[in-house]
Amino acid sequence: MSQDQSPDAVINTAAGKASKYRWVICIMLLVAMVINYTHRQTFALLKDTVGAEQGWTEQTYADIVFWFQCAYAIGYITFGGIIDRFGARTGYTIAFVIWTISHTLTGFVGNATQFMMARFALGIGESGAFPASLKAIAEWFPQKERALAVGIFNAGSNLGAIIAPFAIPLITLPFVNMAFGEYHLSMTGLGWGWRACFFVTGLLSMVWVVAWWIMYRSPREHPKVNAAELAIIESDPADTGAKIPWLKIIAVKETWLFAIAKFLIDPIWWVWLFWLPGMLKKNYGLDLSSFGLPIIAIYLMSDVGSVAGGWLSGKLIKSGVSVNWSRKITLLVFALLVMPVFFLNGVKDLWTAVLIIGIATAAHQAFSANVYTLPTDTVPRKAVASVIGFGGMCGAIGGMLMSKNVGFILETTGSYKTIFWMAGSAYLIALIVIHLISPKLERTTKLDGVA
Repeated sequence: MSQDQSPDAVINTAAGKASKYRWVICIMLLVAMVINYTHRQTFALLKDTVGAEQGWTEQTYADIVFWFQCAYAIGYITFGGIIDRFGARTGYTIAFVIWTISHTLTGFVGNATQFMMARFALGIGESGAFPASLKAIAEWFPQKERALAVGIFNAGSNLGAIIAPFAIPLITLPFVNMAFGEYHLSMTGLGWGWRACFFVTGLLSMVWVVAWWIMYRSPREHPKVNAAELAIIESDPADTGAKIPWLKIIAVKETWLFAIAKFLIDPIWWVWLFWLPGMLKKNYGLDLSSFGLPIIAIYLMSDVGSVAGGWLSGKLIKSGVSVNWSRKITLLVFALLVMPVFFLNGVKDLWTAVLIIGIATAAHQAFSANVYTLPTDTVPRKAVASVIGFGGMCGAIGGMLMSKNVGFILETTGSYKTIFWMAGSAYLIALIVIHLISPKLERTTKLDGVA
């Protein structure tokens, strides 16, 4: 980029003749996230099927989720450093292979302890997905496109959660009867049992890692990126300096604004992901055969939110609003949209509940997409994966605490009311924390030249 050209001028000049390969990378990241969440959601959907066979209580299930999140916390911080050191290509490959093997081997487990071990290994591998994805986004996209790119690949978490409630019953059961109000979708399933779900979804997903290894390179090394697209990708000011030590990274407030936000909002997403099927069974009488369409409807709405969050903040930036206010206005809008879950416990109609939950999960994804862009806005690119890894660890610790609480609450009260109140308030609290820590959301200079 020449000295007298602004990033906007470079992008506007190059956009008409630029290749679009960065969006191919974004789609690759989306597909990986679909696989990630299909694997993750498989366990939640089979909770009552496996739990009844193996004699689980609510606390047993919570303990299995706890150990998955414990591994996720450990792996998140570990993979952040690995990805910063070796890059997104190698780091994501390692993570993907670990989680896919662990998921596939879950089909052999015979009791809750073995489930905890398998889910622990899965958590180690899956923890690398977001740090690697965000590293790739920081490497391939200029600042003004990052929120949209994050929203697109993050939509894969919803697509995976949509595919799983459709596929898992069909693999497990000989007959499936999904209901949408008065409409019933009846299908003949394979009837292979719950173990086959892990074998089938695990083995099929290995195609992705081969494609990733073949297709991914840094933008400057990639033959499909022309000079015009490279100008767009590199239109932001270049980072300086070598890899930044951990102690330096956790000493800056920009790391903590991301980490605290993740600690507050990630546990809410875990609750929806791991306890939504159980809640639909308890409150509305659904089961593995019938709760597929409500769950699909919820995560379809979530997909819209994931992209909308990135679109809104990107639109505000392009219209001349500062990055600071673009991010925070977007966060406020979607924090407010979560709040109807306060009243969810009193809702008796299934599809009204689906609407409220769907809006809340969509708002979470929009909020989360913008939270994930904060490190790319505020720290050097060479520190992005490490900051995201640390924040993800904090989010997983929050999820561990939430899992224990949810298990205890359901075991002792049998009600989701307290859980819904926590879900409704977490996002506004997170936004307040972000603003108090960084009122102007400025890029830190404290890590420039640090080695």
